Amino acid sequence: MKRALFAIVLIASPAAAQSPQLENACLAVAKHFLLNTNVKTGVVQSFPELTPPGARLTYSTRAETAPAEMSDTIECEFEKPAAPFGLTRFCISSTCYSKDEKNPENRRRFEEVRTLMDRTK
Repeated sequence: MKRALFAIVLIASPAAAQSPQLENACLAVAKHFLLNTNVKTGVVQSFPELTPPGARLTYSTRAETAPAEMSDTIECEFEKPAAPFGLTRFCISSTCYSKDEKNPENRRRFEEVRTLMDRTK
């Protein structure tokens, strides 16, 4: 009985809803935006069941940073929870980038990252 209860708790836990694919896609967005292939992640969360599906993570470009010390964040939103994801929006710290962005520089950065993501399909 205890084993069955433990299995039910594991299946119903929030981690069961996590999506490594969405998380990796958001990490790729961070790498493209930061122009750095050495991005270390801390806390990583994904939400494939939400509309739009998305992920967020804390990160650092310094290899020696402990996950608990990472305060830089990225949040990503996608068209679909599975590949090809279709990037629709991302936010680095408090600045957001999307195709509907009013700031032309932020809209340009979004288009650059989305183009890079499309190339890696």
